[in-house]
Amino acid sequence: MRMATTVPVMMYHHVTPQGGMINASPEHFEQHLQWLKRHGWTSLTTEQFVGHLQGQGVPRKSVLITFDDGYLDNYVYAYPLLKKYGFNAVIFVVTSWVNDGPVRLHAGQGEVPECPDHRECEARIAAGRSDEVILRWSEIRAMQHEGVFEFHSHTHTHTRWDLGELRAQKNDKMRWELAQSRQSLIDNLGSVSDQFCWPQGYFDPDYVQIAQQAGFRYLYTTRAFGSNQPGTDPLHIYRFAVRDTSGASVGRRLNVAVHPLIGPIFNRWKAWRRRQRQK
Repeated sequence: MRMATTVPVMMYHHVTPQGGMINASPEHFEQHLQWLKRHGWTSLTTEQFVGHLQGQGVPRKSVLITFDDGYLDNYVYAYPLLKKYGFNAVIFVVTSWVNDGPVRLHAGQGEVPECPDHRECEARIAAGRSDEVILRWSEIRAMQHEGVFEFHSHTHTHTRWDLGELRAQKNDKMRWELAQSRQSLIDNLGSVSDQFCWPQGYFDPDYVQIAQQAGFRYLYTTRAFGSNQPGTDPLHIYRFAVRDTSGASVGRRLNVAVHPLIGPIFNRWKAWRRRQRQK
């Protein structure tokens, strides 16, 4: 069997019918999974992905599917589709947003709860109404038990402490974030892993050191233009954002990512374009 030289990491946030910002519709998300299935791709667990980074072989067409924040729509729409096509995924969850309560209905079970767009989710979270748009611990445990989703830290409050009046305290605030998130995962799921995703994609050398001191060894970014190969720095894992687009379009992006010649050229070109826009 040919082994993967590069494993792309796909980054989602929402799967909701109305579309919008950082969202894929259920129809498009199903197309993504159909494309993966039809073309013989395998979804990895984080343990398998770590093995890849350490030089242990994984199938040539391997991908890691990730979701950020822990929105209710991940359970309502993404979960049943992942089960249908036999794929697994990862959710990096913001632990202070998660509440207790009974499991709600997901697609295929009857009338499902409202799953608003990203800006409305942000507004409700800010208003103290996160239970309306975020997963409950009961739903997290149910999906984890099924082996469809695994759950890892995305901090406790998802705050950019490097901005605003408290930025001088950002390192202490991040230490608190990581400690609270770890404890919440232990209290509610029984354990915490060494996988961590930066809130809003921000990190700096201080934050990386703090995360390592807190026990996190694999740090996921929102930076798209690089390759996750054996020997890649586990403190800087690349992910690319998946848009509300067709399965064929996502397939083209994956094929570019794993191509030994085109992939590096594409990454350098996209990184150069981004630098030009920032000048």
